[in-house]
Amino acid sequence: MLDRDLRAAILTLQQQGRGVRAIGRAVGVTRRSVRRVLGSGSAEVPQLERAEKAEPHEEQIRELFSRCEGNLVRVHEELGGRGVLLSYSTLTAFCRRRGIGQKPKERAGRYHFQPGEEMQHDTSPHDAMVGSRLRRVHCASLVLCYSRMLFAQVYPVWNRFWAKVFLTEALKVFGRVASRCVVDNASILVAHGTGKEAVMAPEIDAFGKHFGCGFLAHELGDVNRSACVERPFHYIENNFYAGRTFSDIADLNAQLRAWCDKANAKPKKELGTTPLALFATEQTALKPLPLHIPPVYRLYRRTVDVEGYIHLHTNRYSMPTELIDRELAVHETKDQVRLFDGKRLVCEHVRAEDGARKRSTLPGHEKQPRWHKAGAPRPPSPEEQRLRADSPVMLRMVEALQKRHGGRATRKLLRLHRFWLDYPEEPLRSGLAVALEHGLLDLDRIESLVLRRVAGDFFRLPTGDSDEEDRSSSDNDSRSGGDNDSSADNSDTHDNDTGNDEDT
Repeated sequence: MLDRDLRAAILTLQQQGRGVRAIGRAVGVTRRSVRRVLGSGSAEVPQLERAEKAEPHEEQIRELFSRCEGNLVRVHEELGGRGVLLSYSTLTAFCRRRGIGQKPKERAGRYHFQPGEEMQHDTSPHDAMVGSRLRRVHCASLVLCYSRMLFAQVYPVWNRFWAKVFLTEALKVFGRVASRCVVDNASILVAHGTGKEAVMAPEIDAFGKHFGCGFLAHELGDVNRSACVERPFHYIENNFYAGRTFSDIADLNAQLRAWCDKANAKPKKELGTTPLALFATEQTALKPLPLHIPPVYRLYRRTVDVEGYIHLHTNRYSMPTELIDRELAVHETKDQVRLFDGKRLVCEHVRAEDGARKRSTLPGHEKQPRWHKAGAPRPPSPEEQRLRADSPVMLRMVEALQKRHGGRATRKLLRLHRFWLDYPEEPLRSGLAVALEHGLLDLDRIESLVLRRVAGDFFRLPTGDSDEEDRSSSDNDSRSGGDNDSSADNSDTHDNDTGNDEDT
């Protein structure tokens, strides 16, 4: 069929007095086609009208389409069962032309934004090669709608805490904030409702008031409303991840931030310049950030266990020994875990990824080993070190006890250390010398030897003659103080002599 331009040319040549043969040669069509156009007398292309194969069965098709819930495959099967032989392509084309199951198409809108008027935030799940394995991560982005400045970061999980962390970091990078931030209707930011009726969570509402920015959720299904932030996700997923590998999430975010800087410096056809150049003019319309931006953290209460650690998201963080069984306040930030005893900062740890099952031990928090390794010499205890350094005779006794009792000598040495604390040096050393001379290692008998040597100096012991002598001595004491002193001296002398005789 000839198009409109050819038909108009044929009519024009005919008006100039050209014959059919000349017109056909000039426009490159057959004489029969020239006569048909001249017979119609119009340059408009005639509408083809021909009967459709499916037209007689339109009522059945509509009825089956409703019964099969819009599944045209099932409609085609049911028509075949009823003896209506149509190809599947014929059925689908007929449904498109008659509007069966087709939604009316609408023009896509376009939003125009003034400098500093709006920014848009959204998230999208992506798959990235992190640490030699493919991981599902959550990519969050923030875009200034006028200049199209882009900032994006990736997180292993996505919740309200990480949303505030991302927004704080993004606004610090931009250095300014727009008057309005459009978000989706996810419960991470929205407490209840959708669109204009959405009510933001109290944390997000307080966050926006601190920065001087209001949050607005777009209407459900209005994808064009958040097009500024939705479009870069496809760019990130198909350009940034391609051919890149990352050692961990921190490495991924560092590379993604550098990539965003390059993307902001590239010219965009629809803008006619770079986002970075437009941002320079938009900055004057944006609001300045508050003077103080508090760190975003989550607060927990944890009790230090018997090993000196607190547990957080399957990870363990060390504490000083004196805080065992103490309940502490835990402030979890983006990169740190800070622990407070009341208002006093105890220590800070580098935050491990949630679910990593890692143990973080700061210098000075190491647990002292209670038992020595198999095959390695056991370090001497502080008590043993004091005994060895006391005197040669004490050193010989320590070595003799260790030789006799082997690994079970610890309790013997602790008791010997008690002797060393309780009894004077000379009686103890002389008693140990006698015991070693006779090969005596029984600590009970050694203690008896030591007590005999200190009895006269530290204890007043009865002579043991009779009760009558005790009474008479007490009467003599009451009569004369001098006699009492002399009897006491005699008693001491007698005790010392008796002790020497027994030792001999």
